Amino acid sequence: MQEALSKIVGESNVRPGDDSVYTADETIFAADGLADLVVLPSTAEEVTEVVAWCYSHDVPITPRGGGSGWAGGAVPLGSGIVLGLERLSAVRSFEPLQWRIEVEAGVTTATVHRLALENGLYFPPDPGAPEQSLIGGNVATNAGGPHCFKYGVTGAWVTGLEAVIAPGELIRVGGAARKDVAGYDLAALLTGSEGTLGVITSVSLRLIPTPEPSLPLAAFYPSVASGCAAIERVMAAGPVAAAIEYLDRATLEITGGGFPGELPAGAEFLLIVDCDSGQTDRDELLRALAEDALCAPLAPDDPTMLWRWREGLGTSVSNEHGSKISDDIAVPLDRLADAIEQTIEIGERHGVAACSFGHAGDGNLHSTFMLDPNDELAVRRAMAAGDDLMEMAIELGGTISGEHGVGLAKNGWLHKQWGTPASRAHEAIKQALDPKNLMNPGKKLT
Repeated sequence: MQEALSKIVGESNVRPGDDSVYTADETIFAADGLADLVVLPSTAEEVTEVVAWCYSHDVPITPRGGGSGWAGGAVPLGSGIVLGLERLSAVRSFEPLQWRIEVEAGVTTATVHRLALENGLYFPPDPGAPEQSLIGGNVATNAGGPHCFKYGVTGAWVTGLEAVIAPGELIRVGGAARKDVAGYDLAALLTGSEGTLGVITSVSLRLIPTPEPSLPLAAFYPSVASGCAAIERVMAAGPVAAAIEYLDRATLEITGGGFPGELPAGAEFLLIVDCDSGQTDRDELLRALAEDALCAPLAPDDPTMLWRWREGLGTSVSNEHGSKISDDIAVPLDRLADAIEQTIEIGERHGVAACSFGHAGDGNLHSTFMLDPNDELAVRRAMAAGDDLMEMAIELGGTISGEHGVGLAKNGWLHKQWGTPASRAHEAIKQALDPKNLMNPGKKLT
Protein backbone atom coordinates (compact mmCIF):
# COMPACT_ATOMS: atom_id res chain seq x y z
CA MET A 1 0.00 0.00 0.00
CA GLN A 2 2.70 2.49 1.01
CA GLU A 3 4.65 1.98 -2.20
CA ALA A 4 1.59 2.40 -4.41
CA LEU A 5 0.37 5.56 -2.68
CA SER A 6 3.88 7.02 -2.55
CA LYS A 7 3.99 6.82 -6.32
CA ILE A 8 0.93 9.06 -6.44
CA VAL A 9 1.75 11.73 -3.82
CA GLY A 10 5.47 11.31 -3.25
CA GLU A 11 7.26 9.29 -0.58
CA SER A 12 7.60 12.24 1.81
CA ASN A 13 3.82 12.74 1.78
CA VAL A 14 2.97 9.29 3.09
CA ARG A 15 3.32 9.01 6.86
CA PRO A 16 2.76 6.36 9.54
CA GLY A 17 -0.86 5.74 10.47
CA ASP A 18 -0.24 6.35 14.17
CA ASP A 19 0.90 9.96 13.65
CA SER A 20 -1.07 11.73 16.40
CA VAL A 21 -1.10 14.96 14.42
CA TYR A 22 -3.48 13.29 11.97
CA THR A 23 -5.39 10.74 14.06
CA ALA A 24 -7.32 12.97 16.46
CA ASP A 25 -9.40 16.13 16.41
CA GLU A 26 -10.58 18.38 19.24
CA THR A 27 -13.16 15.88 20.46
CA ILE A 28 -12.70 14.96 24.10
CA PHE A 29 -12.64 11.24 24.91
CA ALA A 30 -13.01 10.09 21.31
CA ALA A 31 -11.47 6.70 20.66
CA ASP A 32 -7.75 6.81 19.97
CA GLY A 33 -7.41 7.06 16.21
CA LEU A 34 -5.34 4.65 14.19
CA ALA A 35 -4.86 4.16 10.47
CA ASP A 36 -2.51 2.19 8.27
CA LEU A 37 -1.13 5.34 6.63
CA VAL A 38 -1.57 9.10 6.43
CA VAL A 39 -1.61 10.32 2.83
CA LEU A 40 -1.17 14.00 1.91
CA PRO A 41 -2.05 14.80 -1.73
CA SER A 42 -1.46 18.26 -3.20
CA THR A 43 -3.97 18.34 -6.07
CA ALA A 44 -7.49 17.19 -6.83
CA GLU A 45 -6.02 14.83 -9.42
CA GLU A 46 -3.87 13.18 -6.75
CA VAL A 47 -6.90 12.87 -4.48
CA THR A 48 -8.74 11.16 -7.34
CA GLU A 49 -5.92 8.69 -7.90
CA VAL A 50 -5.64 7.91 -4.18
CA VAL A 51 -9.39 7.35 -3.81
CA ALA A 52 -9.45 5.17 -6.94
CA TRP A 53 -6.58 3.02 -5.62
CA CYS A 54 -8.17 2.69 -2.18
CA TYR A 55 -11.58 1.87 -3.56
CA SER A 56 -10.21 -0.82 -5.86
CA HIS A 57 -8.30 -2.37 -2.94
CA ASP A 58 -11.09 -2.03 -0.31
CA VAL A 59 -9.11 0.43 1.81
CA PRO A 60 -11.16 2.77 4.08
CA ILE A 61 -10.64 6.51 3.63
CA THR A 62 -10.93 9.08 6.44
CA PRO A 63 -10.85 12.61 4.95
CA ARG A 64 -9.30 15.24 7.20
CA GLY A 65 -9.14 19.02 7.15
CA GLY A 66 -7.57 21.05 9.96
CA GLY A 67 -8.53 18.72 12.80
CA SER A 68 -10.61 21.41 14.53
CA GLY A 69 -13.80 19.32 14.66
CA TRP A 70 -15.67 18.46 17.86
CA ALA A 71 -17.43 15.23 16.87
CA GLY A 72 -14.63 12.82 16.02
CA GLY A 73 -15.46 13.00 12.34
CA ALA A 74 -11.80 13.00 11.28
CA VAL A 75 -10.70 10.22 13.65
CA PRO A 76 -9.72 6.99 11.83
CA LEU A 77 -11.07 3.80 13.35
CA GLY A 78 -8.14 1.43 13.09
CA SER A 79 -7.49 0.74 9.42
CA GLY A 80 -7.23 2.38 6.03
CA ILE A 81 -5.79 5.82 5.36
CA VAL A 82 -6.22 9.32 6.66
CA LEU A 83 -6.51 11.57 3.61
CA GLY A 84 -5.16 14.93 4.77
CA LEU A 85 -6.14 17.85 2.57
CA GLU A 86 -4.07 20.76 3.91
CA ARG A 87 -1.77 20.76 0.87
CA LEU A 88 -4.70 21.63 -1.40
CA SER A 89 -4.22 25.29 -0.51
CA ALA A 90 -4.63 27.22 -3.76
CA VAL A 91 -6.98 30.13 -4.34
CA ARG A 92 -8.15 29.08 -7.78
CA SER A 93 -9.94 32.29 -8.62
CA PHE A 94 -11.00 35.48 -6.90
CA GLU A 95 -13.24 38.00 -8.60
CA PRO A 96 -14.06 40.76 -6.09
CA LEU A 97 -16.25 42.69 -8.54
CA GLN A 98 -18.37 39.56 -8.98
CA TRP A 99 -18.41 38.85 -5.22
CA ARG A 100 -17.09 35.32 -5.65
CA ILE A 101 -14.07 33.18 -4.86
CA GLU A 102 -13.05 29.58 -5.47
CA VAL A 103 -10.65 28.01 -3.01
CA GLU A 104 -9.29 24.55 -2.55
CA ALA A 105 -10.25 22.49 0.48
CA GLY A 106 -7.02 23.20 2.37
CA VAL A 107 -7.41 26.99 2.49
CA THR A 108 -8.00 28.24 6.04
CA THR A 109 -11.12 30.07 7.12
CA ALA A 110 -8.95 32.98 8.20
CA THR A 111 -7.48 33.27 4.68
CA VAL A 112 -10.93 33.57 3.11
CA HIS A 113 -11.95 36.14 5.73
CA ARG A 114 -8.78 38.15 5.08
CA LEU A 115 -8.99 38.08 1.29
CA ALA A 116 -12.61 39.18 1.41
CA LEU A 117 -11.95 41.97 3.91
CA GLU A 118 -8.96 43.33 1.97
CA ASN A 119 -11.25 43.75 -1.02
CA GLY A 120 -14.19 45.35 0.77
CA LEU A 121 -16.09 42.07 1.00
CA TYR A 122 -17.35 39.74 3.72
CA PHE A 123 -17.53 35.98 4.20
CA PRO A 124 -19.85 35.64 7.21
CA PRO A 125 -19.47 32.07 8.54
CA ASP A 126 -17.23 32.28 11.61
CA PRO A 127 -16.72 28.89 13.26
CA GLY A 128 -14.01 28.68 15.87
CA ALA A 129 -10.26 28.28 15.23
CA PRO A 130 -10.20 30.22 11.94
CA GLU A 131 -6.42 29.84 11.59
CA GLN A 132 -6.74 26.06 11.96
CA SER A 133 -10.07 25.15 10.38
CA LEU A 134 -10.07 24.56 6.63
CA ILE A 135 -12.79 25.46 4.18
CA GLY A 136 -13.19 21.86 3.03
CA GLY A 137 -13.89 20.76 6.58
CA ASN A 138 -16.24 23.68 7.16
CA VAL A 139 -18.28 22.64 4.13
CA ALA A 140 -18.13 18.95 5.03
CA THR A 141 -19.61 19.72 8.45
CA ASN A 142 -21.70 22.73 7.35
CA ALA A 143 -20.04 24.71 10.13
CA GLY A 144 -21.71 27.70 11.75
CA GLY A 145 -20.66 30.33 14.28
CA PRO A 146 -22.18 33.34 16.07
CA HIS A 147 -22.91 35.47 13.00
CA CYS A 148 -24.69 32.66 11.22
CA PHE A 149 -27.84 33.82 13.00
CA LYS A 150 -28.20 36.61 10.45
CA TYR A 151 -26.17 35.26 7.56
CA GLY A 152 -26.61 31.49 7.60
CA VAL A 153 -24.22 28.57 8.02
CA THR A 154 -21.42 27.71 5.60
CA GLY A 155 -23.69 25.91 3.15
CA ALA A 156 -25.64 29.11 2.50
CA TRP A 157 -22.49 30.54 0.89
CA VAL A 158 -21.56 27.58 -1.29
CA THR A 159 -22.53 27.99 -4.94
CA GLY A 160 -20.68 24.91 -6.12
CA LEU A 161 -17.98 22.43 -5.29
CA GLU A 162 -15.57 19.91 -6.69
CA ALA A 163 -15.35 16.51 -5.06
CA VAL A 164 -14.01 13.01 -5.55
CA ILE A 165 -16.65 10.31 -5.24
CA ALA A 166 -16.47 6.52 -5.44
CA PRO A 167 -14.95 4.63 -7.10
CA GLY A 168 -12.52 7.49 -7.77
CA GLU A 169 -14.12 10.10 -10.00
CA LEU A 170 -13.75 13.86 -9.93
CA ILE A 171 -17.03 15.74 -10.25
CA ARG A 172 -18.01 19.42 -10.31
CA VAL A 173 -21.49 20.53 -9.28
CA GLY A 174 -22.65 24.14 -9.34
CA GLY A 175 -20.06 26.86 -9.78
CA ALA A 176 -20.03 30.59 -10.43
CA ALA A 177 -23.72 30.86 -11.39
CA ARG A 178 -25.78 32.26 -8.53
CA LYS A 179 -28.84 30.23 -9.53
CA ASP A 180 -28.95 26.63 -10.76
CA VAL A 181 -31.96 24.29 -10.45
CA ALA A 182 -31.11 22.01 -13.35
CA GLY A 183 -30.56 18.85 -11.34
CA TYR A 184 -30.58 17.38 -7.87
CA ASP A 185 -28.74 19.63 -5.44
CA LEU A 186 -25.63 17.49 -5.10
CA ALA A 187 -23.63 20.39 -3.69
CA ALA A 188 -26.07 20.64 -0.80
CA LEU A 189 -26.01 16.86 -0.36
CA LEU A 190 -22.22 16.80 -0.03
CA THR A 191 -22.30 19.84 2.26
CA GLY A 192 -22.65 18.51 5.79
CA SER A 193 -22.01 14.90 4.74
CA GLU A 194 -18.86 14.75 6.93
CA GLY A 195 -16.80 12.96 4.27
CA THR A 196 -19.12 9.97 4.16
CA LEU A 197 -20.22 10.56 0.55
CA GLY A 198 -17.06 11.95 -1.04
CA VAL A 199 -13.96 14.07 -0.58
CA ILE A 200 -14.42 17.81 -1.18
CA THR A 201 -11.42 19.25 -3.02
CA SER A 202 -12.54 22.78 -4.00
CA VAL A 203 -15.39 25.13 -3.16
CA SER A 204 -17.00 28.08 -4.94
CA LEU A 205 -18.20 30.68 -2.44
CA ARG A 206 -20.27 33.81 -2.74
CA LEU A 207 -19.33 36.95 -0.84
CA ILE A 208 -21.12 40.18 0.05
CA PRO A 209 -20.00 43.78 0.59
CA THR A 210 -18.60 44.44 4.04
CA PRO A 211 -21.37 45.48 6.44
CA GLU A 212 -21.08 48.43 8.79
CA PRO A 213 -18.78 48.09 11.83
CA SER A 214 -19.81 45.71 14.59
CA LEU A 215 -21.73 47.37 17.42
CA PRO A 216 -22.25 44.73 20.15
CA LEU A 217 -24.39 45.16 23.25
CA ALA A 218 -24.35 43.11 26.45
CA ALA A 219 -27.34 42.89 28.79
CA PHE A 220 -27.81 40.99 32.08
CA TYR A 221 -31.08 39.49 33.35
CA PRO A 222 -32.29 38.11 36.67
CA SER A 223 -33.48 34.77 35.25
CA VAL A 224 -33.34 32.47 32.26
CA ALA A 225 -36.99 33.26 31.56
CA SER A 226 -36.44 37.04 31.44
CA GLY A 227 -33.35 36.59 29.27
CA CYS A 228 -35.19 34.39 26.78
CA ALA A 229 -38.06 36.90 26.72
CA ALA A 230 -35.50 39.53 25.75
CA ILE A 231 -34.39 37.35 22.84
CA GLU A 232 -37.94 37.36 21.52
CA ARG A 233 -38.13 41.15 21.85
CA VAL A 234 -34.86 41.52 19.96
CA MET A 235 -36.18 39.38 17.15
CA ALA A 236 -39.42 41.34 17.02
CA ALA A 237 -37.72 44.74 17.14
CA GLY A 238 -37.36 45.08 13.37
CA PRO A 239 -33.60 45.26 12.73
CA VAL A 240 -31.97 41.85 12.28
CA ALA A 241 -29.17 41.36 14.80
CA ALA A 242 -25.98 39.94 13.35
CA ALA A 243 -25.56 37.63 16.33
CA ILE A 244 -27.45 36.80 19.52
CA GLU A 245 -25.32 34.93 22.07
CA TYR A 246 -26.11 33.82 25.63
CA LEU A 247 -24.39 32.66 28.81
CA ASP A 248 -26.18 31.05 31.73
CA ARG A 249 -25.41 31.73 35.40
CA ALA A 250 -23.02 28.79 35.80
CA THR A 251 -20.95 29.98 32.82
CA LEU A 252 -20.91 33.54 34.18
CA GLU A 253 -19.62 32.29 37.53
CA ILE A 254 -16.69 30.61 35.79
CA THR A 255 -15.83 33.24 33.18
CA GLY A 256 -17.16 36.49 34.61
CA GLY A 257 -13.80 37.57 35.99
CA GLY A 258 -12.57 38.22 32.48
CA PHE A 259 -15.67 40.06 31.29
CA PRO A 260 -14.73 43.51 29.90
CA GLY A 261 -17.07 45.39 32.19
CA GLU A 262 -18.86 45.18 35.52
CA LEU A 263 -21.14 42.22 36.28
CA PRO A 264 -24.25 43.31 38.21
CA ALA A 265 -25.32 41.45 41.34
CA GLY A 266 -27.96 38.80 40.75
CA ALA A 267 -27.04 38.19 37.10
CA GLU A 268 -28.46 34.84 36.00
CA PHE A 269 -28.29 35.31 32.25
CA LEU A 270 -26.23 37.35 29.78
CA LEU A 271 -27.17 38.26 26.23
CA ILE A 272 -24.68 39.59 23.68
CA VAL A 273 -26.39 41.12 20.68
CA ASP A 274 -24.31 42.29 17.74
CA CYS A 275 -25.52 44.87 15.23
CA ASP A 276 -23.81 45.53 11.90
CA SER A 277 -26.46 47.68 10.22
CA GLY A 278 -25.83 51.07 11.80
CA GLN A 279 -26.49 53.16 14.89
CA THR A 280 -30.22 53.58 14.29
CA ASP A 281 -30.74 49.84 14.24
CA ARG A 282 -28.57 49.38 17.32
CA ASP A 283 -30.72 51.90 19.18
CA GLU A 284 -33.79 49.79 18.36
CA LEU A 285 -32.09 46.65 19.64
CA LEU A 286 -30.89 48.53 22.72
CA ARG A 287 -34.46 49.42 23.64
CA ALA A 288 -35.53 45.80 23.27
CA LEU A 289 -32.68 44.63 25.51
CA ALA A 290 -33.16 47.28 28.18
CA GLU A 291 -36.59 46.07 29.27
CA ASP A 292 -36.30 43.87 32.38
CA ALA A 293 -32.48 44.06 32.32
CA LEU A 294 -30.69 44.34 35.66
CA CYS A 295 -28.90 47.49 34.50
CA ALA A 296 -28.40 49.52 31.35
CA PRO A 297 -26.97 47.32 28.57
CA LEU A 298 -23.24 47.69 28.09
CA ALA A 299 -22.05 49.19 24.81
CA PRO A 300 -18.26 48.62 24.81
CA ASP A 301 -15.97 51.21 23.26
CA ASP A 302 -13.83 48.41 21.84
CA PRO A 303 -16.09 45.66 20.42
CA THR A 304 -13.15 43.34 19.86
CA MET A 305 -12.60 42.97 23.61
CA LEU A 306 -16.10 41.59 24.10
CA TRP A 307 -15.79 39.14 21.21
CA ARG A 308 -12.34 37.97 22.32
CA TRP A 309 -13.81 37.21 25.73
CA ARG A 310 -16.72 35.35 24.12
CA GLU A 311 -14.35 33.30 21.95
CA GLY A 312 -12.44 32.17 25.03
CA LEU A 313 -15.44 30.78 26.90
CA GLY A 314 -14.88 27.18 25.88
CA THR A 315 -11.29 27.17 27.12
CA SER A 316 -12.22 28.84 30.40
CA VAL A 317 -15.01 26.35 31.07
CA SER A 318 -12.76 23.41 30.20
CA ASN A 319 -10.06 24.64 32.57
CA GLU A 320 -12.47 24.86 35.50
CA HIS A 321 -12.30 21.10 36.23
CA GLY A 322 -9.59 20.04 33.82
CA SER A 323 -11.79 18.98 30.91
CA LYS A 324 -15.36 18.89 29.65
CA ILE A 325 -17.85 17.10 27.46
CA SER A 326 -19.71 19.71 25.44
CA ASP A 327 -22.50 19.07 22.96
CA ASP A 328 -24.05 21.34 20.36
CA ILE A 329 -27.74 20.51 20.52
CA ALA A 330 -30.26 22.92 19.02
CA VAL A 331 -33.93 23.36 19.87
CA PRO A 332 -36.80 25.56 18.64
CA LEU A 333 -36.30 29.04 20.05
CA ASP A 334 -39.46 28.83 22.16
CA ARG A 335 -37.93 25.82 23.97
CA LEU A 336 -34.54 27.41 24.60
CA ALA A 337 -35.30 28.26 28.25
CA ASP A 338 -36.39 24.66 28.86
CA ALA A 339 -33.19 23.32 27.32
CA ILE A 340 -30.96 25.66 29.37
CA GLU A 341 -32.66 24.74 32.64
CA GLN A 342 -32.79 21.03 31.86
CA THR A 343 -29.06 21.02 31.08
CA ILE A 344 -28.40 21.96 34.72
CA GLU A 345 -30.94 19.41 35.94
CA ILE A 346 -29.28 16.65 33.92
CA GLY A 347 -25.90 17.55 35.39
CA GLU A 348 -27.31 17.46 38.92
CA ARG A 349 -28.96 14.11 38.27
CA HIS A 350 -25.65 12.60 37.22
CA GLY A 351 -23.50 14.38 39.79
CA VAL A 352 -21.46 16.48 37.35
CA ALA A 353 -21.05 20.25 37.14
CA ALA A 354 -22.97 21.69 34.20
CA CYS A 355 -23.32 24.95 32.34
CA SER A 356 -24.41 26.18 28.93
CA PHE A 357 -23.71 29.01 26.53
CA GLY A 358 -24.16 29.40 22.81
CA HIS A 359 -25.99 30.89 19.88
CA ALA A 360 -29.28 32.01 21.40
CA GLY A 361 -30.81 33.31 18.19
CA ASP A 362 -30.47 29.86 16.62
CA GLY A 363 -31.56 27.97 19.73
CA ASN A 364 -28.10 26.36 19.60
CA LEU A 365 -26.72 25.39 23.02
CA HIS A 366 -23.23 24.34 23.95
CA SER A 367 -24.42 22.30 26.91
CA THR A 368 -21.34 21.35 28.89
CA PHE A 369 -20.48 18.87 31.63
CA MET A 370 -17.20 19.63 33.39
CA LEU A 371 -14.96 16.94 34.84
CA ASP A 372 -11.52 15.78 35.86
CA PRO A 373 -10.30 13.68 32.90
CA ASN A 374 -8.41 11.38 35.30
CA ASP A 375 -11.57 10.53 37.25
CA GLU A 376 -13.07 7.52 35.45
CA LEU A 377 -16.33 7.72 37.40
CA ALA A 378 -16.73 11.39 36.51
CA VAL A 379 -16.12 10.60 32.84
CA ARG A 380 -18.78 7.86 32.87
CA ARG A 381 -21.24 10.17 34.60
CA ALA A 382 -20.62 12.96 32.10
CA MET A 383 -21.08 10.60 29.18
CA ALA A 384 -24.35 9.35 30.65
CA ALA A 385 -25.41 12.97 31.07
CA GLY A 386 -24.58 13.52 27.40
CA ASP A 387 -26.96 10.72 26.43
CA ASP A 388 -29.72 12.33 28.46
CA LEU A 389 -28.96 15.61 26.72
CA MET A 390 -29.50 14.02 23.31
CA GLU A 391 -32.81 12.58 24.47
CA MET A 392 -33.84 15.97 25.80
CA ALA A 393 -33.04 17.73 22.53
CA ILE A 394 -35.12 15.26 20.56
CA GLU A 395 -38.03 15.48 23.02
CA LEU A 396 -38.03 19.29 22.71
CA GLY A 397 -38.35 19.02 18.93
CA GLY A 398 -34.71 19.85 18.29
CA THR A 399 -31.60 18.19 16.92
CA ILE A 400 -28.59 16.33 18.30
CA SER A 401 -26.26 18.66 16.40
CA GLY A 402 -26.64 22.29 15.43
CA GLU A 403 -23.17 22.79 13.97
CA HIS A 404 -20.51 20.22 14.95
CA GLY A 405 -21.97 17.24 13.09
CA VAL A 406 -22.56 13.65 14.18
CA GLY A 407 -19.17 12.11 13.43
CA LEU A 408 -18.13 9.45 15.90
CA ALA A 409 -19.27 11.16 19.10
CA LYS A 410 -23.00 10.87 18.38
CA ASN A 411 -23.13 7.53 16.61
CA GLY A 412 -26.58 5.97 16.72
CA TRP A 413 -28.43 9.14 17.64
CA LEU A 414 -29.36 10.19 14.12
CA HIS A 415 -31.61 7.13 13.85
CA LYS A 416 -33.35 8.13 17.07
CA GLN A 417 -33.87 11.69 15.87
CA TRP A 418 -35.18 10.87 12.40
CA GLY A 419 -36.92 7.52 12.86
CA THR A 420 -36.80 4.45 10.63
CA PRO A 421 -38.17 5.73 7.28
CA ALA A 422 -35.93 8.82 7.19
CA SER A 423 -32.95 6.76 8.36
CA ARG A 424 -33.53 4.34 5.49
CA ALA A 425 -33.47 7.29 3.08
CA HIS A 426 -30.11 8.38 4.53
CA GLU A 427 -28.77 4.86 4.19
CA ALA A 428 -29.98 4.60 0.59
CA ILE A 429 -28.06 7.74 -0.33
CA LYS A 430 -24.95 6.37 1.36
CA GLN A 431 -25.31 3.06 -0.48
CA ALA A 432 -25.75 4.80 -3.84
CA LEU A 433 -22.65 6.99 -3.53
CA ASP A 434 -20.45 4.69 -1.44
CA PRO A 435 -21.53 1.08 -2.06
CA LYS A 436 -18.46 -0.38 -0.35
CA ASN A 437 -18.81 1.86 2.74
CA LEU A 438 -15.21 3.02 2.50
CA MET A 439 -15.76 6.79 2.74
CA ASN A 440 -15.29 7.71 6.40
CA PRO A 441 -16.89 4.48 7.62
CA GLY A 442 -18.32 4.31 11.11
CA LYS A 443 -19.39 7.96 11.10
CA LYS A 444 -22.74 9.77 10.98
CA LEU A 445 -25.10 6.87 10.15
CA THR A 446 -23.71 4.08 12.36
